[in-house]
Amino acid sequence: MRVTMAGAGNAFGDGGLLQSCVHVQPAGADGALLIDCGASALSGLKRLGLDPGDVAVVAVSHLHGDHFGGLPYLILDGQFSRRLRPLHLVGPPGLGERLEQAMEVLFPGSTAVTRRFAVRVHEVAPGSRVEVEGCGVQAFEADHAAGAVALALRVEVGGRTIGYSGDSAWTDTLIEVADGADLFVCEAYTFDRPVRYHLHVPDLLARLGELRCGRLLLTHAGPQVLARRAELGLELAEDGMVVEL
Repeated sequence: MRVTMAGAGNAFGDGGLLQSCVHVQPAGADGALLIDCGASALSGLKRLGLDPGDVAVVAVSHLHGDHFGGLPYLILDGQFSRRLRPLHLVGPPGLGERLEQAMEVLFPGSTAVTRRFAVRVHEVAPGSRVEVEGCGVQAFEADHAAGAVALALRVEVGGRTIGYSGDSAWTDTLIEVADGADLFVCEAYTFDRPVRYHLHVPDLLARLGELRCGRLLLTHAGPQVLARRAELGLELAEDGMVVEL
């Protein structure tokens, strides 16, 4: 399995990084998976030579623009590239309604267009699991305010498991999300001063020994964390980084 960081940054472009988007290509699989689809996701995918038309499933952690705001662009790109493959969107309750609102704000009339491909929304509450296109997506409640419940995710595909914190202050739920995962992609937003609803790196370091995952990859870093890259002692994601599992 190849995991490519099509966007390793936060909402504010700190470090020049694109917004959250993790591209997952299982070995031998016909389709790809995205974990989150920030507003810059389409640019990130195309910059890296990853075909948006190959994306079969998008798993969305929460309904902030830097995590789901790329969906209207992904859908319209499929329309204009004459996509035929159905696009499955898995995310928190409210995803379908918020997506329609976003599409109408950005591209008025776009929700009424008949397309060659289906967009199927699967809303998943914390404690639930969805199986779609050979992918299992398990939802956990994160500690983050997004106008709707925010999720941490465990994604199982191609015999591998990826844990994903989404945006969240430290919660012991993250131990369960990471447990036994081949890769745990974890927010690491602040270092000196905590920000409510986001992961403070000293909190993560204090509980690091409880994260039983094969590999830990930090993402969504703010300026305080980026300035300490050399001294963190932990792996910090960059746009374009490839992880082979």
